Amino acid sequence: MSMVARSPQFEPVQALLAEALQVPVEQITPDLTFGGIRQWDSMGHMEVMLRLEARYGVEVTADTIATLVSVPAICEFLAISQKE
Repeated sequence: MSMVARSPQFEPVQALLAEALQVPVEQITPDLTFGGIRQWDSMGHMEVMLRLEARYGVEVTADTIATLVSVPAICEFLAISQKE
């Protein structure tokens, strides 16, 4: 099992991405990246960012949007955000 899969953020992020991208949760793997499935395109990415802000109360800036392009990056971002 990967480090990301063992992360406490993985399952909530997996569920959020599955909802946002309207795909089965099994398609959201620990190593999934932007463009890794056709639903995670630019429009899907914006939906993910909006849901991250709404669900976690975090601010996702334009600079941050460009860095949150993988499941590991999103999990790390949330882990750091939740410590602050």
